[in-house]
Amino acid sequence: MISAIVVAVALTTSAQKEAAPYSLTEDFNDTALANFRYGSRGTRNAFKYEVGANSSIEPGTKVLLFRIDPADSAGAGRGPEIISKEFTHFGTYSARIKIPDVRNVQPNAGAVVGYFTYCMDSIQGLSEIDIEWLIADPTVLYIGTWTGPGRQLRRIGRTLNLAKGIVYSTITKVNHNGVPTDLTGLQNQPGTIPAIDGFDASSKFYVYGFDWYPDRLRWWLIHPVTGQKIVLWDYQGSQLGIPPNRTQYRMNFWHTNSWPVETNPNSVEKPAHPYELEVDWMKYEPLEMK
Repeated sequence: MISAIVVAVALTTSAQKEAAPYSLTEDFNDTALANFRYGSRGTRNAFKYEVGANSSIEPGTKVLLFRIDPADSAGAGRGPEIISKEFTHFGTYSARIKIPDVRNVQPNAGAVVGYFTYCMDSIQGLSEIDIEWLIADPTVLYIGTWTGPGRQLRRIGRTLNLAKGIVYSTITKVNHNGVPTDLTGLQNQPGTIPAIDGFDASSKFYVYGFDWYPDRLRWWLIHPVTGQKIVLWDYQGSQLGIPPNRTQYRMNFWHTNSWPVETNPNSVEKPAHPYELEVDWMKYEPLEMK
């Protein structure tokens, strides 16, 4: 029933295809959301959300806390989530995020932090661009897109270990259980990535982002010491996997019982504690179309 409601809210018509360009900055200093609503129903659960909370690691920094509820069942959309009130489209998306550290408490915890865009259009299908973390290993990052109609979803994705400078895979597949095919050439750039010394997405805030163009996608993060933009994947040379239609800007935190992190096949346990995700800010700058 919950999933049906989520799909119904996300579904749009072709008449809603284009959104007026606008900038969005949410710094979460206030006790209310300006540009986002809570989940598919737009209601705030006081246990799961705290706006304008003090950061656990940065005195003076106010954040949005997402608190996972151990009683929640598995599945995206069943944990805390915020969704932009307005639609977004091509442009630059960025956020400053610290994921929970669970390794000394519950090393096999199965939970996903999702920073992404998502909208299912009744004609053009799904528009989703994502950066995801599985909290059992905060050195691993999942980036990619989902596009196409519901029964023929197309994934392009890359899995990285930023602490070790490893690209585990860069693939495309059809639907969640499809056979992955390696991407090559311009769809697999850069072929290697540098290790970021001491990278741990649960130990400090990092700025992550992606640039969404009509014919190109680029995921990146800002090096915490040098301030350099580190390109994680510069996908171009094909329209495969590039969403054409507008979307909504989102962040969520949810339990998975079927998706273990790359480095730990046992990491699908129900969260045993109300782990906290900290989000300092989220931004969107539209692409100026000429």
